[in-house]
This record gives sequence, structure tokens and C-alpha cells, in this order.
Amino acid sequence: MDVVLTHRGRAVTAADVVAIRSLIAAHPHASRRQLSARLCEAWDWRQRNGALRDMVCRSLMLALDRAGHIALPPVRKRPPNNAVVRRPRATIALDTTPIHTPLAALGPLTILPVRRTPEEALYDGLIAEHHYLGFVRPVGEHLKYVVWAGERPVACLGWGSAPRHLEARDRFIGWSPATRRRNVHLLAYNTRFLMLPWVRVAHLASHLLGRIARSIGSDWERAYGHPVHYLETFVDPERFRGTCYRAANWTALGVTTGRGPRDLTHRPNRPIKEVLGYPLTPRFRERLGAS
Repeated sequence: MDVVLTHRGRAVTAADVVAIRSLIAAHPHASRRQLSARLCEAWDWRQRNGALRDMVCRSLMLALDRAGHIALPPVRKRPPNNAVVRRPRATIALDTTPIHTPLAALGPLTILPVRRTPEEALYDGLIAEHHYLGFVRPVGEHLKYVVWAGERPVACLGWGSAPRHLEARDRFIGWSPATRRRNVHLLAYNTRFLMLPWVRVAHLASHLLGRIARSIGSDWERAYGHPVHYLETFVDPERFRGTCYRAANWTALGVTTGRGPRDLTHRPNRPIKEVLGYPLTPRFRERLGAS
């Protein structure tokens, strides 16, 4: 097979390049977005929830164009750089009266998935205003939760696609590189965990981790057409001890290398963090293809 380029796990052959050129020639007035949608349909290239993999396909076609294999039509629109023009998020007006009470006295808690709901803006704003890492727009599969005690939000939890390669985690699971590439979408990474600063309730954080663990698999399947079987997170030991994760029976697996995914120096260039994991089922290795 004459492979000319591999992009996001998909090998593009010389025959594919010929077909893409024919597609472009057959639709001379189509935009790049329209061409990528047509190519996704021709290849039946879809996400696990059935949606076309339009953004990935568009980046693949751009890579082919830059390599000289195809000639894309000129760019029609250049969207603004969100990092430059995005306006600061408005401060959210909330009741910040301190909540200092035992967990049993807090009352019923509602853990609400807010992705693609009107409450998503509340999550984004709270993370932007109160989380030390701030708000970063998620890429790929992700879920957002806001936790309510009565009519007051008390916590936010964000989950996203797991890193493709993580030595401590991959060693713990025991899967091969090929199996990892095929099944890493069955893991979820805890990207944000915010207890609002005026909330001081002992054991609340570990309680919420336990509650989320019982529902996130089905929540993920409703959103993306597949469950997750394993959760993971990083803890910066310079800032935190990870006490709530340990109290919720998460396991410390090791530490990161301190190198980014595109590192070429093989030297640490970012903080080294502790890796913690939590299987959602005793048969997680079997469901992840490791046994």
C-alpha cells in the first residue's frame, strides 16, 4: 500500500489522493468546509456518535495541500483568533455566603451535566473566575458538571479525552500500543475540579467523585455513543496532595515525565505531576482490551 501521509491515525494512499483531487475538480465552487464534509461522507468517516469528522478531515486536507499532494481552493473566510478577540467573561453574581456545615447537613445534592445546555455558561464562568488554571475551551469529547446544593452551586467538574500516551497509566492497564491507540477513547480525564471558595464541607469532594463515578459511564454513552471504563487525573504536588481522590479510592500510579506531547528535547519542560486513576469496573482491563 502506497501511503503518502498518515493523519490522526488514518493512512492516506496515493489512490486516496487521486480520489480527493477528483472530488475537488468535480466541485469547483465548493468551499474547503464543503469539500471536507463531502470527503467525510465519501469515506463514511464519522465520530463514534455518528457526526462527520469534519474538523479532522479539514486538517487532513490542509496537510495534503501543504505537502503538495492536492490543491485546495483559496480560503474564503478567516475566522477571528478567539485567543485575541474573545471578550473577558462577565463576573457571575452569586450568593457567596460561606457554607460551613457537615456533609449530612448540606441537604440533597444535584449533579447536573451541563454540556450543550443553558447552564454551560455558568460552568465556564465559574471555572474562569475561580479555578487556578482558568478556563480553556475543551477539544474533543468532554463533559461538564455543575453540582447544586438546593439553589446554590457548590462545585464544578470537567472531564475530557484522556492523553493518548501516559507511561504510568499504560503500565498499570497493561495494554499494548496498538490496543491503547484503539481504545484510549474509553478513558476520561478529570480536567477541572473546582470547589467554590466559600464552600467548606468536609468530605464533599470525595463524595462527589464517588457520585460522578457511578454516572459518568452512562452520561458519556448518551453524549458520544460509547461508555468510559476508567478515570484519571493529574495532581500537582507543589500545590495539592490529592487527598479527596485518595479518599475516593483513586490509586496513585506514578508521575508524569514533565514533557509535552510534542517534546523533541527529551528533557522536562513543565511541572512533573502525580498520576491517579480509578477503574469504573473490576473488569476494566478486559473492557479496555488489555486481557
